[in-house]
Amino acid sequence: MTRTLNVVRMQLINRQTYIWVPVIVLLGSFAIAFAVYELLFSVGVTTPKYGGGAQAPLWYFGVVGVQALTLTFPFSQAMSVTRREFYIGTLVTAGITSVLLSVIFVIGGLVEQATRGWGIEGYFFYLPWLWEAGPLGAGVVFFAIALLFFVVGFWAATIYKRFGALATTATLIGTAALLVALAWLITATGSWPAVTERFVALGALGLAVWGLVLITVLAASSFLTLRRAVP
Repeated sequence: MTRTLNVVRMQLINRQTYIWVPVIVLLGSFAIAFAVYELLFSVGVTTPKYGGGAQAPLWYFGVVGVQALTLTFPFSQAMSVTRREFYIGTLVTAGITSVLLSVIFVIGGLVEQATRGWGIEGYFFYLPWLWEAGPLGAGVVFFAIALLFFVVGFWAATIYKRFGALATTATLIGTAALLVALAWLITATGSWPAVTERFVALGALGLAVWGLVLITVLAASSFLTLRRAVP
């Protein structure tokens, strides 16, 4: 356990990747969204305004997942850290940062509800669909999204370390092709209404739970690949 916690400390030495860049991305996207909301409010748009700028730091977690492996894995092996310890410590670090980010989003959403969108009906953190299950449910949703992006990035990086750039590119293209094929199948069978109804019935919290299942699958496959990856 001590050696695993040392991996967490090792990852957090690079505060730029885990803390400062996500904070800059979050504050930058919020400032841009707020400026747009203020502009719309100044010209008489008083209806609630929602934007997607809050996705920016969540997407960045995919980059963090890649860097968590490529920047520190070789160093960890030089320090005689086992692959299992590196893997668990890295996922714990990702879990901690995902929790912190979800807390920020929940607090921001509560403030926006209390101030009616900063007084201008502009909502950056609070999106009604994501908050259907309340603040705790919204926190779970944000946590699952952030951790999912991280694990996807980490998963892709393990493939790169184990098999190289060609296999990584082929895997990503193959995954995209499968998604396109699935969309074509749904369209060809006229199943979009049923699929949409199913997603609506699950709600954001239900989808987050399924996201946690996907995270578990990707994380497990990442460990199997990491066991034979070259530092």
